[in-house]
Amino acid sequence: MKKQQNAGLSHRRGFMAAAATGLAMPVLAPAQEAQPTESLERGRTRVAGFADAEMDYQLMRQLGAVRYGGASVGECLALAQRIQNGVPASWVAEFAAAGVRQEQDAAARARRGHVVSARDQYLVASNSYRAAEYYCGVLDPKHAQLGLKSRECFLAAMHQQGGAFEAFSLPFGETPLPAYYIRAPQARARRGKTLMIISGYDGTLEETWLAYGRAALERGYHLMLFTGPGQMDTLRFHPGIAFIPEYERVAKVALDHVLSRPGTDPRRVALMGISFGGYFATRMAAHEPRIRALIANSPIVDLHAYMASFAGFDPAQMPDAEDIRLADVDAIPPTVIPPQTREMMRNLMVRLGQESFKRAYQRLHDFRVNDTALRAIRCPVLGLTGSGEGAEPLAQAERFHHGVGGPATRHMFTDLEGADGHCQNANLAYSAAVSMDWLDELFA
Repeated sequence: MKKQQNAGLSHRRGFMAAAATGLAMPVLAPAQEAQPTESLERGRTRVAGFADAEMDYQLMRQLGAVRYGGASVGECLALAQRIQNGVPASWVAEFAAAGVRQEQDAAARARRGHVVSARDQYLVASNSYRAAEYYCGVLDPKHAQLGLKSRECFLAAMHQQGGAFEAFSLPFGETPLPAYYIRAPQARARRGKTLMIISGYDGTLEETWLAYGRAALERGYHLMLFTGPGQMDTLRFHPGIAFIPEYERVAKVALDHVLSRPGTDPRRVALMGISFGGYFATRMAAHEPRIRALIANSPIVDLHAYMASFAGFDPAQMPDAEDIRLADVDAIPPTVIPPQTREMMRNLMVRLGQESFKRAYQRLHDFRVNDTALRAIRCPVLGLTGSGEGAEPLAQAERFHHGVGGPATRHMFTDLEGADGHCQNANLAYSAAVSMDWLDELFA
């Protein structure tokens, strides 16, 4: 039986990898190896990524954070030279060690009174711990530890920066949901425009601040970053909590909170969803008329179809004999399924609260926004997509654009801007310009 199972697994190795990492698409091809030369060299760091597409995407994700202070190009590339291609443990070890070094440096600068330098280094340390958290197994105790270190360094950065920053929790049954609120300094005592942002499968509150939060604050928006069941920030405190499809339940408590604040203008409250958050935010807006503008990046209306499209096969329909149970993941030889793919399969099962890979994809059937719900979205919407995201994501963006009940605008990013990949990680500033300018004009 085991020989038959291993043969089946080997046959579907390529599809498993795609099915487990569907939301992570490569946007950077590894550079050619430098040829030996006798000429003088100016340094040993090289612009080279990874042969493994998923790890290369994660490197670009880290490099993209440079724009808003979450990393440095040289440090990322130096780390890449020490990481073994496609080996999660190597990535975790290097980025965790970098986080420790950067945090210690930040603390030393803070003790000497260098507020700006300390803040900047704490932000970099926070993002390094986040990168390590990403590749650390979700059932490994170090996963939550790394995530909490990322949060701790971010809070230290905000303390150094000063201003009106709050870390709090939204009430949600027995599972308080982590959230941050930052008041725009330009608003003073006036009621102002507010941007609420929710990330997706593996994004965090801290990364969201780096990607779009800082850009929103620069443009005078009050900012609320929040999370829901199953998301990374919630898992740090509640490891057993799985994703739920009904994110309108999260929307209610988040909007109740932000609208209770004296600085909120209820006519100018926008919601942005990133990655999986494109589904969460769309579902929220379908049930919440208090949302006055919606930005979906990407517009996702059917998570099952979205994820299955990257496999070229629907794992929900795979034969039971080829299904992989959570308890069997560690027994799969690395020659059959590589360690990175195994860990991502396990992650998907745990995050969806299922005991097998097939059941995880069956559960994804519940994560959809039907046509009636789409028509219920009456506020203006902006859908952001990258030309390199694939046929199904682009088709869902089209369905979103034509299906919503309110005025719809669509923007397609291309490889000319280096922003054709998922969520424009490689050019966050341009993505922020497109989304924030649209919102500025809407709320003018």
